[in-house]
Amino acid sequence: MSDLNEITKLLGEKQSEYLLNFKNPKISKDLLFKPHPDWVYRAFADSDRNPRVLGNLQRLYGTGRLKNTGYLSILPVDQGIEHSGGASFAKNRVFFDSEAIVELAHEAGCNAVCSTFGVLGSVARKWAHKIPFMVKINHNQLLSYPNQFDEVLFGNVKQAYDMGAAAIGATIYFGSAESNRQIQEVSKAFALAHEFGLATVLWCYLRNPEFNDKTGKKDYHVSADLTGQANHLGVTIQADIIKQKLPENNGGYLYVQSKDKSFGKTDKRVYSELTEGEHPIDLARYQVANCYLGRIGLINSGGPSGDNDFAEAVKTAVVNKRAGGQGLISGRKAFQRLPADGEISRSKVIAEGVKLLNVIQDVYREKEIGSA
Repeated sequence: MSDLNEITKLLGEKQSEYLLNFKNPKISKDLLFKPHPDWVYRAFADSDRNPRVLGNLQRLYGTGRLKNTGYLSILPVDQGIEHSGGASFAKNRVFFDSEAIVELAHEAGCNAVCSTFGVLGSVARKWAHKIPFMVKINHNQLLSYPNQFDEVLFGNVKQAYDMGAAAIGATIYFGSAESNRQIQEVSKAFALAHEFGLATVLWCYLRNPEFNDKTGKKDYHVSADLTGQANHLGVTIQADIIKQKLPENNGGYLYVQSKDKSFGKTDKRVYSELTEGEHPIDLARYQVANCYLGRIGLINSGGPSGDNDFAEAVKTAVVNKRAGGQGLISGRKAFQRLPADGEISRSKVIAEGVKLLNVIQDVYREKEIGSA
């Protein structure tokens, strides 16, 4: 069975029609910088990134099953800090072992593995030359009581450089009371990373209780307009790749301004000329537009694991690709999968994770699925 047949089968008839045949995004694909086999040269040759950064970017884009396509498939496993080791790995205890995380990414043909200083440092001599390392340098830890939601540094750029990493990753909670400090910390770290020759990846997440409309049952932390602006701030501090949650709605600015007119700035044309309605590809296209029209690549998160992981993963990948994005960074759906027979052995759980990640990659390998 071809990849396209398998993809449409997983999507189902209705979703296939809705996503694969969508043809009228408000922002034309002709304006976009599209993923390309020679992506690093096309996107960064005229930039201020030094040759060592370009080399490490090429390592990322030139590794795995998606090598030299302009697309990325990354396995991120740093959930043990924020979600706790127990919450993350109790379902699949094999991944308490740091090497199992790296082995899964390698066996699945990912472009890179993203994890903590501890995970990657513990096996760096064995694996750093086999698959690009992306070290997550800050985290939100929830052992303090009461819980606080703040990204704090867990290490420094030189540590990532010394273990042979190709890139560093960081999160900023845009919209939070701590965001200005986080912007300053991460921008300094990204500047230093570029000096050392490392690529930079930014998780542009939103965090503010005022973004959640409990009455209307809409969470505007995943609105296209607010996440789009978070992306725009992320590319401003020179992230080489942006990670963002897939948008689920729109009008976050309008909702907050309905309560406080002094909040932020937007334009009515965002909701009529740049997006219209709530088609997921149209909303994700606005996220791409805020990454300098795709000059900086957008990867979306794969989301939590659930009962329909394969279908949900394929749907997210199709939306990202057709919107002009560059791939998925999917973790829990892969490392929390269990074999059908329930046997938790290293080989079997890694094989299950590989299947999920390969299905995602097949969306980006399928040439008949292009930008809308």
